[in-house]
Amino acid sequence: MNEYFLIITLIGLAAFGMAWMPAISKLTGISYSIIYLIAGVLIYAIFPDVLPRADVISKEKLTVRISEMIVIITLMGTGLKIDRSFTLKNWSTPLRLISIAMILCIACAAILGYTMLSLNLGSALLIGAALAPTDPVLASDVQVGPPNERIKSETKFSLTAEAGLNDGMAFPFVWLAIIIAGAQHQLSQDDIFSWLGYEVVYKIIAGIVLGYILGRSAGYLVFNISRKFPKLKTRDGFLAISLTLIVYGSAELAHAYGFIAVFISSISLRHFDKRHEYHYELHSFVDQTERLLVAIILILFGGALVSGILAPLTWEMVIFTLVFVLIIRPGAAFVSLLGSDIHLKEKMAISFFGIRGIGSVFYLSFAFQRDYFGHERELWAIVAFTILVSILIHGITATSVMRHLKREIPKEREPE
Repeated sequence: MNEYFLIITLIGLAAFGMAWMPAISKLTGISYSIIYLIAGVLIYAIFPDVLPRADVISKEKLTVRISEMIVIITLMGTGLKIDRSFTLKNWSTPLRLISIAMILCIACAAILGYTMLSLNLGSALLIGAALAPTDPVLASDVQVGPPNERIKSETKFSLTAEAGLNDGMAFPFVWLAIIIAGAQHQLSQDDIFSWLGYEVVYKIIAGIVLGYILGRSAGYLVFNISRKFPKLKTRDGFLAISLTLIVYGSAELAHAYGFIAVFISSISLRHFDKRHEYHYELHSFVDQTERLLVAIILILFGGALVSGILAPLTWEMVIFTLVFVLIIRPGAAFVSLLGSDIHLKEKMAISFFGIRGIGSVFYLSFAFQRDYFGHERELWAIVAFTILVSILIHGITATSVMRHLKREIPKEREPE
């Protein structure tokens, strides 16, 4: 019983502290991700036998569900704060990032994993697919502000939209890794066509269509119906969480990509009545829920570090991570932006801030539940170390880089 009360006290303290974290981050220039990560390490070091063991391997199912819930809630919040309407021109930068840059990252990481780390083909592709997407959860320091902020920052918009889109777009490659692991390198032509038709074409299109329909339907109920019937008017922020669960559950039941459906639904809802002040209430509720969950997951991640998730780490894995974070992602992103007319400094910032996080945890645990890959502990060590490096490097530099861009690049109004 005392353990239970200690746990809820620590959760309460984590949530209480998170109320001031955005302000503290602005003052110190250090991301609150670093602060909570250190807190998690200290808490698990002080109370090693009291708190639940943060072991992603023995608690794989729980790891999948916790990371899944955080990602979908964050995806809803991400879409709700994007003011820019979708056109190919307006969204050209994030579309380049989720096509050219993400595929280059997956390919380079898979090749490096296969050659340098001697991973089997399935594991090499899985590590590439798990690490390729930028993370919507830990990237708040480099993302756009609340709805209707209207100040243009190509860097913040691109990183926000990329984080919203690529968590779902990386899923086909995770499934390809699962198929390769199950086929034991003997992929047939039928396997490839089945993957292309079902995992790539159907699931992506179904996720987009379902997300759009449900998002527009929610917008109609919230904005149009409330105008016609004022007594049915609602301004409860938790509607956004409700929509998240409805969309994600419906998409998964339809065998579509739920991550894509949630993000598209949030964009559809956001742009139904773009100027309405209710969008701020929706985003505010999601943002507060997200920060509470992020505080908990970062403490658990600190506990995983204390519990030995990095024990299998080798110098080759360290080099792999540093090459991926500092060379592969920045290089692939910069190549994808060649020919675009955005400022050089913004290209460099967008390329550098390829933040890794909770999405990678989800993909890895999801794949391990589907098939046997081998190298399980090694892959967890690589992902955990990559997230740690990303939190430290990007968490220390994000605020100062964004301030520099704000001073150097003239402010503009966000395009309609």
